[in-house]
Amino acid sequence: MESKAFDGIRVVELAQWVFVPVAGALLADWGADVIRVERPEGDPYRRLATQGIGSDSGGVNLSLAMANRGKRSISLDLRTERGRELLDEVLATADVFLTNFRPGALGRLGLDADTLTERYPRLIYARGHGFGVRGPNADKAGYDSSAFWAQGGVAHVLTPPERDHPISQRGAMGDRNGAMALAFGIAAALLGRQRSGRGTVVDVSLLATAMWMLSSDLLAALAGNRPRAVSGRGGAVNPLVGAYRTKDDRHIQLVFLEADRYWAEFCRLIGRDDLRVDPRFLDLATRNAHREACVAELEAEFATRTFAEWKQLLSGLDAPWAPIQAVEELLDDPQVQANQYLGSVELDDGQTSYRLPTGPVQIDERPPALRRAPEHGEHTEQLLLEMGYSWDDITGLQDAGVIP
Repeated sequence: MESKAFDGIRVVELAQWVFVPVAGALLADWGADVIRVERPEGDPYRRLATQGIGSDSGGVNLSLAMANRGKRSISLDLRTERGRELLDEVLATADVFLTNFRPGALGRLGLDADTLTERYPRLIYARGHGFGVRGPNADKAGYDSSAFWAQGGVAHVLTPPERDHPISQRGAMGDRNGAMALAFGIAAALLGRQRSGRGTVVDVSLLATAMWMLSSDLLAALAGNRPRAVSGRGGAVNPLVGAYRTKDDRHIQLVFLEADRYWAEFCRLIGRDDLRVDPRFLDLATRNAHREACVAELEAEFATRTFAEWKQLLSGLDAPWAPIQAVEELLDDPQVQANQYLGSVELDDGQTSYRLPTGPVQIDERPPALRRAPEHGEHTEQLLLEMGYSWDDITGLQDAGVIP
């Protein structure tokens, strides 16, 4: 079997919902043995109904599968002394402890960073949280809709001023972006441990994730400007950057940042040499000075051809542009297919069961092989046997209510 980057790395994940579990799934994609510790009731995410892809799917819970693919699951009641002792035994074998429990809960369980890093000096202690580990909101519950989308400013800058209410985010946007950052932080900490021999504490918050994603707006704010929602219509500064409506009410996005480089060829391609030689539109400065007139000309021109016709026509132009696609159109996008951005998860019997996004990272031009998510507590007995427990021991733990 081909070696993967995190082969031999064991991650113990005490987390729920999406943000931190997705970080664990990314590590599992690249070879880590991720042991997911669930309470006897299971992760509440297993019961969430969302967009027909969660508990309301009528089939595979794709939301859960996306966040937990490739892991093993053990169910422990950490409210019992014996359950905590078993977790300590698992942690003694771990390279990474991954959690999104709040500081108060971790402290009550004796799983806070100070305690575990003192007990296990080589352990990477990685935590994802809503608002950061210091300050008045350190112990506040935080989902991506609150910490990332709302407090992080994303909803504000994306909502047009004419709307009465902020627009709603798409599912788990902040969670999955924060998970990428957390997985990167863990990789960096593992590399650092290889050099120093000691573990470190890695922190990623959803609030910081939002601020990183909005860096351009933050830079504007730091410069004394007020970031605001902007229309996607062309012509805010450069008429050749923006979305133009086609004859059949679709849109093409032009991103000719180096507008003078592309203007002449674009005009020839669309059969409008008159625009190329028009003194109002000769270069970036004149087009900016007459941007409303230039935008009006382009809007009228785009309205003469359909979406498909524009895609065909612009395919002959070596310039940055793209069709504004619906999400469902990505499923059959030749570029998506050529790069294997969607992968198949096969059940143990070898039958293809469902498809998931493979993730943006590929190594040697290949995405990770996707594996299914575990059932709740599926590997409890297997892991206990690996730890040296007998079947009689396991039965005793079940009778005591430590494991299901």
